[in-house]
Amino acid sequence: MSELKTELLIKVRKMASNERSDHQWKSMNDLELLKSAGLYLKDLQSGKEGITLGGILIFGSEELIHAALSHYRTDAILRRVNLDRYDDRDDIRVNLLESYERLMQFVSKHLNDNFYLEGDRRISLRDKIFREVISNLLIHREFANPFPAKLIIERDRVFVENSNKSHGNGIIDPENFSPFPKNPTIAKFFKEIGLVDELGSGVRNITKYNKIYSGAAPTFIEGDVFKTIIPLSQQASGQVGGQVGGQGQVILKESDRTDEILRFCKIPRSRNEIQCFLKIKSRSYVREKILNPLIKGSLLKLTIPDKPTSSNQKYYCEKNLSINQ
Repeated sequence: MSELKTELLIKVRKMASNERSDHQWKSMNDLELLKSAGLYLKDLQSGKEGITLGGILIFGSEELIHAALSHYRTDAILRRVNLDRYDDRDDIRVNLLESYERLMQFVSKHLNDNFYLEGDRRISLRDKIFREVISNLLIHREFANPFPAKLIIERDRVFVENSNKSHGNGIIDPENFSPFPKNPTIAKFFKEIGLVDELGSGVRNITKYNKIYSGAAPTFIEGDVFKTIIPLSQQASGQVGGQVGGQGQVILKESDRTDEILRFCKIPRSRNEIQCFLKIKSRSYVREKILNPLIKGSLLKLTIPDKPTSSNQKYYCEKNLSINQ
């Protein structure tokens, strides 16, 4: 017990009580909490008892984790300019709780935080997506495999992979799949402290929110290495800024242009009206690069949804939605 990070046990009690005010962990001592979470067990055959590997991975110091699982690490990499190596990196070998915080900080450092109005509540799309991505990366990996878990931010995507006990092969359909618990004790613990929801919700939430964040659906590939590919728009990757065009015309940030379009479409507008409003000559560019992503992200609706190519088609913003840099 003395080799665990007791400050994390205090923090976990607070997180659990924030989820449920009458949570049983509030009144338990450290050993009782670990037993309740299934992280301290007794072997009925040998009579030996002690902290499980899961308990070490969640609460252990870096030295204790290395002694128990020497190959354990998670690599966070930014690779946009130096494609052969990296532009920034965090080699993470700490426990799962601290790993979660460091990975979220790495994402916050390198990806824009776009806000979205969901009902009457303003939420961070970036945090919604990567809370799920990072939790899945940490919880559902095959810890006995020395293959390091990776989160790589590139120019147009985030690529995530971890070793996996495969229960199938190929691309996962978010609308039709059966989730399988890889490390159920760790997953249940993360659920108790509010870092994950029910099993399988991660894939659905990442898909839902990334369509809004980047206008494209992610890809999940099941195999001995589980891969998650999150497409990024320029708006999400933080690579765009206001700049001046060849004739002195100010080119808006992508997020600014999105706000302008949504406000303009409070009244249903035709493609031609939107094109004239944006002062863009290319019809195909407006359709493929602007309208389609906003429609996929449910930011724009069709007045004739059953006939998307109708010459009478118009586009409108259903709610008072706003994305801000």
